[in-house]
Amino acid sequence: MSGPTSAPVVRGRFAPSPTGPLHFGSLVAALASFCDARHRGGEWLVRIEDVDTPRSRPDAERAILAALDRFGLRGDGAIVRQSERTALYEAALARLAAAGLVYRCACTRRELEAGALNAIGERVYPGTCRNGVAAARAHAPQAWRLRVTARATSFTDRVQGRQTQDLARDVGDFVVRRADGLFAYQLAVVVDDAAQGITSVVRGADLLTSTLRQTYLQRCLDLPTPEYLHVPVATDDGGHKLSKNTHAAPLASGDPVPALLAAWCFLGQQAPTATPTSAAQFLDHAIRAWSCARIPATATLPAPRV
Repeated sequence: MSGPTSAPVVRGRFAPSPTGPLHFGSLVAALASFCDARHRGGEWLVRIEDVDTPRSRPDAERAILAALDRFGLRGDGAIVRQSERTALYEAALARLAAAGLVYRCACTRRELEAGALNAIGERVYPGTCRNGVAAARAHAPQAWRLRVTARATSFTDRVQGRQTQDLARDVGDFVVRRADGLFAYQLAVVVDDAAQGITSVVRGADLLTSTLRQTYLQRCLDLPTPEYLHVPVATDDGGHKLSKNTHAAPLASGDPVPALLAAWCFLGQQAPTATPTSAAQFLDHAIRAWSCARIPATATLPAPRV
């Protein structure tokens, strides 16, 4: 008779892009992923997603890491940076190419902008280069696209429920390496999550549709699929997602407790009976009290005044 087997280690992660400072929406995602992993006795990693090197800024990375430390959100192990992992992405692309699952694409941005729009306003790739790049464009800059099949791709989110999409109809073959040679987010994040043994991804609901592409890519690469939990995205007074692109206000540099409490309540969690006096005291409560069932099952919510 074999002995008892230990439960797999829960390993979550927070993976910001270093293009600007953290804002309230970033804090919501970081806090949710941290509490979800720690509540289940798991590990929490920090990964810097700087695969888009032209837009990445060293000062932004320093500011992000300093803010996480100030809010008590400290990861396990060394910080991983995508800019240092190109060899892993090269190997994944080579595997896809060997299996005949990717092809070169010389379509220009202007040509792509003429494509049909899907339900959420994204351009659907029509498969122009699927059967080969025209000879006249043989020397033009070329991206790599993943071939998708005409069947439904699905996963069940821990909060948002069942998500299904026909990638061939709604997205088309999508880019895994850009024409400028940089690897696309979809490929990099799939490779990184597998390499780091990530079992649970907690992030904003604006990435729900990306998850369907990532689960498809995981199957193509024979990689494990983690569980997913997408929390509501914080929006401004105009209903726009808080983001660095829309110049969302950075987190205040003073006492971190008010912002932590605001993010906690935004996530539908039960407020502590007494106001914490420090980030450490707040997180001690948050880790114990965290409840996935309390998170609102909606894609967006208005951000509170912090």
